[in-house]
Amino acid sequence: MYDTSEINNPAFAYDADSMATATARTSRSWEPFRITWTGNGKQIGILGILEKTFRGAFYLWNLFYSTIFVALSSNLKNEIMTKERFIQLMRENVTDFAPAISCADGSWAVKGFIDIHKTIYTISTDTKLVSKILELYIFPKILDFANRNGLKIELTKEQNFYPDITFKDKEGNLFAVDLKSSYRKTETHINGMTLGAFTGYFRDRKSLKNITHPYEEYKAHIVLGIIYTPVEGIDERQTYTLEQLEDIASVVKDFDFFVQEKWKIATDRPGSGNTKNIGSISKIEDLKNGNGPFAPFGEAVFDDYWTHYLTKDMAKAAELTAPYYSNLPEYKRFKNIL
Repeated sequence: MYDTSEINNPAFAYDADSMATATARTSRSWEPFRITWTGNGKQIGILGILEKTFRGAFYLWNLFYSTIFVALSSNLKNEIMTKERFIQLMRENVTDFAPAISCADGSWAVKGFIDIHKTIYTISTDTKLVSKILELYIFPKILDFANRNGLKIELTKEQNFYPDITFKDKEGNLFAVDLKSSYRKTETHINGMTLGAFTGYFRDRKSLKNITHPYEEYKAHIVLGIIYTPVEGIDERQTYTLEQLEDIASVVKDFDFFVQEKWKIATDRPGSGNTKNIGSISKIEDLKNGNGPFAPFGEAVFDDYWTHYLTKDMAKAAELTAPYYSNLPEYKRFKNIL
């Protein structure tokens, strides 16, 4: 019989005067739980068995978890950055752009310019000025997007170079992103955007003139669009102090962002006047959904259309009586596209 009287013995408590005695008594108190293996006479306690079993199970689980984790990490790391994935990631990223640059009432958080005398000057409603400030304002968000997705960014070298931002992934794939903004003319339509030149680098796709990398090297040409509503009745001559900051009216409000491939929102007309820039569609819903006139035909038709498009001056310089076509229906007849 095993002597179990030591288990409830008060002397079992740790005694500063006799730690060795307490340890010996503790050992004897666990005797009922000791098992003898008859094979080689080796003894091991139940707690020892449980410990070894736990260690073995933990090792197997850790091995399994590590294998799965490494496999998943490898797949994520090696996932090819297609243009579809890039656009999806950017669309997810821009969802928080509007709240980040707006006040609670939807007005622009930018109120004006401030000088060293702490005088605040109201921002002009000039579209070029608003556009430039917007670009600067959202740039930290764009930089964060690049960092989180393992992308490098390359900014345009000159003001009129294309694109505004070049994104480069770890495999060297390039993605062109142009920042474009326009104001609402109505609740459903904007004033329009220009989507880059249809001459120069667009036609000579190996050229480095006015472009960061040759046009043909980009996997996708994307527009990050910003839509806003101008606020009427702003007195641009008014100045304010810091104490009046809350009283300053914003010049624009109600921001909306979209991400779309250039060819899907392009129209079949130049963007403005006699400039050789591609124009955009103006219906807001179509801009967001990529429902431009070239959408049913594909990017190849868009490229071919604008590669051979001629203004009247270009046709005259080429000694032609008239351009080959001036809109998409005429182009389809010219190319025998049904």
